[in-house]
Order: sequence, then C-alpha cells, then structure tokens
Amino acid sequence: MRLLRLFRILAIVWRYRLDEIVVTSLRNAALVRLVDLTSFGAPREPRGVRLRRALEDLGPIFVKFGQVLSTRRDLLPPDMADELARLQDRVPPFDSDIAMREIERGLGRPIDAVFSSFEREPVASASIAQVHFAVLKNGPRAGEDVAVKVLRPNMLQAIEKDLSLLETGAMLIEKLWRDGKRLRPRAVVTEFDKYLHDELDLMREAANASQLRRNFAGSDIFVVPEMHFDYCSENVLVMQRMTGIPISKMDRLLEAGIDFKKLSRDGVTIFFTQVFDHAFFHADMHPGNILVGTQGDQFNKYIGLDFGIVGTLNESDKNYLAQNFLAFFQHDYKRIAELHIESGWVPDDTRVDELENAVRACCEPVFDKPLKDISLGQVLMRLFQASRRFNVEVQPQLVLLQKTLLNIEGLGRQLDPELDLWKTAKPLLERWMENQIGWRGMEVRLKQEAMQWSYLLPQLPRLVHAALTRHRDADRLIDEVRLLRSEQRVTNRWYAAATLLLLVVVALAGWAMWHR
Repeated sequence: MRLLRLFRILAIVWRYRLDEIVVTSLRNAALVRLVDLTSFGAPREPRGVRLRRALEDLGPIFVKFGQVLSTRRDLLPPDMADELARLQDRVPPFDSDIAMREIERGLGRPIDAVFSSFEREPVASASIAQVHFAVLKNGPRAGEDVAVKVLRPNMLQAIEKDLSLLETGAMLIEKLWRDGKRLRPRAVVTEFDKYLHDELDLMREAANASQLRRNFAGSDIFVVPEMHFDYCSENVLVMQRMTGIPISKMDRLLEAGIDFKKLSRDGVTIFFTQVFDHAFFHADMHPGNILVGTQGDQFNKYIGLDFGIVGTLNESDKNYLAQNFLAFFQHDYKRIAELHIESGWVPDDTRVDELENAVRACCEPVFDKPLKDISLGQVLMRLFQASRRFNVEVQPQLVLLQKTLLNIEGLGRQLDPELDLWKTAKPLLERWMENQIGWRGMEVRLKQEAMQWSYLLPQLPRLVHAALTRHRDADRLIDEVRLLRSEQRVTNRWYAAATLLLLVVVALAGWAMWHR
C-alpha cells in the first residue's frame, strides 16, 4: 500500500511539473542535468499554483502540511508561500452512521442514552474530524445545547503512512537542496508530526480549551466554550454550543452592527496577552476557527474554536523576545545581531557588524513609514530572506508564534485597513517587558522563588556536602580540608601557648617591680 501511495505522489508531482521547482533548488550539478534531460516542455501555470493544486490532490495531510509551509517564508519564495496560504481544509463529511458509531464507541453508551436530540447532518467537516449539534439528556446539564466533535475513523493509520513519506522527502531535501541543512526540514516534519498527533487526541484539545477558558475568565474580548469532560474521550469531544457569525463573513457582521475597528484591536490584544502574559496561545486562529458573538454578553467578542494546536513559550524564549523587541524599538540593531549569535541561531564566527548591517537593511525602512502602515509580516519575511546569507538556523519552537502573529495581523488588516498594530501592541509590550526584565520583574520572580528557598535553604549544608562527596576529587579535597583544619588547630595551640607565656612574663615582671 505504501508503494502504491508513493507511485501516486510521483504521478501527481509529474502531472503538475513540480520537477521544475526541484531542479532550481538542487545542489548537485550532475543531478540538475539528469533531471533536465527527463523534463519535456515548460509548465503552463505559475509554480505556486501548481504546488498548491498538487497538495490539494494529495489529500488532507498534505494540505495541512502546505498550510504549515505557507507560514515558513524562510523556506519558500514569496510567490509560493502566498499561494500556499490559499489552501483551505475543505473535506466532504463522512457517513453519519459511521460518525454515530464512533461517538457511541468513544462515550461507551448509546447516542439515545446521552442526548435527547442529535442532528445527523454535520454542521462542519475538516480533514481530522466533523461536528454535530445535540442536546444533553441527563444530569444537571440536561437540556443544554452542545456541539459534538468526532474524529474520522482510521485517521492514525493514514497519517502514519503519509508522515513516513514526508520524513523521507525531508531527508532527501536536506541532502540535495542547497539550503537543506540550514532550514532543518526534518525538524519541521517532526514538529508537524507532533501537531497532527496532538490533534488526534480530543482529550488533549479539551484540556487546551479548558486552560484558555481559565486564562480568559471574565474577559470582555475573548470567549472560549466550556468543555464537558464527562462526555469527552480520545475520539469524542462534547462542548458548549457557541452562536456567532464566522469572522470571514464581513457582510453579515456589518448587518449585525459589529464594530470592526474594536474587533481588529481586540484581536491584537488577545494575541499579545496569550503570548506574553500567559505564555500559552491558540496557535490556529485562522478565520475558520473564529466566530464573532452577536447576542447578549458575547456581542462583539471573539469566540474561539478548535483548540487542537496550542503554543507555549519557555522563560528563555520569552527573555529572547523581550530583548529583541526592546532593541527593535530602540533601533539597536547591533544588540539584535548579538542576541542571534548569543542564542546560537547563527555560527559563532559570524561577524556582528555584517549581521547588524543586514538587520538594519531589513528594519530601518519600517520606521520611515507611519506606524499604521507597518507590516510585521513583511519585516519577518525580509529577515527570513536575509537569514540565508548568514546560515541562520530555523527555530521550530517559534514557528507557531510566527504563524499566529501573521494570522492575527492579516485578520486585523482585513477588518480595519487603518489598524495601527504597534500603537495597539506597544502598551502591552512595555508592561510585559517591565514585568519581565525590570525591577518589577525581579520582585515578581523573588516572590515566586521565595517558597522554594524556604524549602532549599535548610538543606544547603547537606546538599553541599553531598555535592563534594560526589566530586571526582572529593576524597582529595576532603583530606586537604582536614589537613588544613589540623594545621589550624596546631597553629591555634602555639598562639595560645605564646599568649600564656607572655602573660606569665608580664606577671613576673610586675611582681618583681612591686617587691623592690
């Protein structure tokens, strides 16, 4: 079966003449000549269009991979990245009888025992799962409207087959492509593998949603549906049913009286709050996963859906971002270059002044424009292009951050072309940087560590002794310490004897003078 799948992939590659894209990127001249000999005629469509159509023909997994690639402008030329951004995860729904059997298998109960009503026709369908509306039957939530998400059957086997082929392709790219090693395609596929497997566990998605809901409890800009964990399993997720208009339906939003300017600003605020305050963010906020509330207390608020992919930042990532943002706002391009070298993103022998000049060429034109016209996406793209010269290694852990920021920026510009991204984000960044690297940040971290110190401090003598005894020269060190202590005791005795003798002499002299 895997061999047949490989033949199908090769047939689609040939049909859309993707060999022409490959030839221009090969590092081996002999291979270039060989492929040229087997190519016939020039392709009729632009290469980006051909690549997008090929991925659509290859199926849902390759479509998702193309969506990930579209955010990696360090990997692809702009024309190809722009075309891949048009990929849509549109998949016909699977049979409702199969869906109901999968739901019953996941819940361990018949449909009728859980729901008083269940809509057989799905309201949404994607490559991984589809969604049905229902009403809960029993318990304190009886009569509540819910949405039931169910995985497509046999997805794991299909994913494993295609992922193995992607891994093979990544290995070939790394060996044959000029930029292959620097761009770490195998690391990209590994990250993609992780995201896909995370999406196949709906309990993980429910936990992600629950964390986001807790982070935004009481928020006046972002709503996350409640998860009903009693009805969730690995392949079934039951959550609060949300009512709203897809954010891409601009005409309907206008009719509903939605304030587009507020919505665009709120989107930026949501992103920066998730990333810098929570270090936990919804990493798949494309228009298909966002509704806008039109009723009650949800009016004019974002409603998040589909929480299979989330991103996190560790303290090192946050510190790196803080210093880069600070240097960027201060036009300190030398510091940005130094940060890249200190973090290991570029080789140690990279000249700081050359990297500084490249960063300046990318960033300085930005500050000549009004803030509302600054596109962070364009800045990132130019930085990625400049990175080729300095062999900058792509950092997979920041891919989701870049992807989400580009999504939010594009969405905000669509809602309000006059959106001033920096004016909206700057107060949030300044507050965060003060908390992160200023005196307030030090105070917060001292308080956070205080409980740990109260536990560790009494153990320090024992821990120091244990560390010394584990040291390879511990015996020698301990012997030397003992010798020093012994010598010190001998020296102290001599001091004591000398002092006593001096006192005796002084006393005798005094006694002799007294009896004259």
